[in-house]
Amino acid sequence: MHRRVFLLAAMAVAGLSACGFALRQAPNYAFKTLFNTAAEGSTLGTEFNRNLEAGGTVKVIRDPRLIDQADVIFDVLVDQREKTVVGVNASGQVREFQLRTRFNFQLRTLAGKRLIPPTEILIQRDISFNESAVLAKETEEQLLYRDMQSDIVQQVLRRLAALKEL
Repeated sequence: MHRRVFLLAAMAVAGLSACGFALRQAPNYAFKTLFNTAAEGSTLGTEFNRNLEAGGTVKVIRDPRLIDQADVIFDVLVDQREKTVVGVNASGQVREFQLRTRFNFQLRTLAGKRLIPPTEILIQRDISFNESAVLAKETEEQLLYRDMQSDIVQQVLRRLAALKEL
């Protein structure tokens, strides 16, 4: 019995390796240092810096006095959250909101050469609203914003990784 289980497990591993399956690795970026212009208190900027440095190949510079040491400059043009009403009931009470996170950025060299032109990423999520569960809905809203923020960071990192040369 144990021998059959071992053989099945070995065949599964062999099958995965034969199909080209490999664990995701940290991307190789075309730069070694990046100056980030995100606002100091920006949670998106903090998550972006943390994810970029997690690979161990890129150093993020935040101090404007050290900008000369950067290979590239990551300009944050817009980082905003929006909340709009999209549904009301017959008595005019809000029943649904749409949450949006809008992020515009560009990547350039110190000499001013644009590597990634101004790019906008817009993510939106719908959330229902109920007056009897206001605290729960506020928590859900914060979780949705955090999820959208993580999605934006991953999209930006993939775009930076796609850059092959400065």
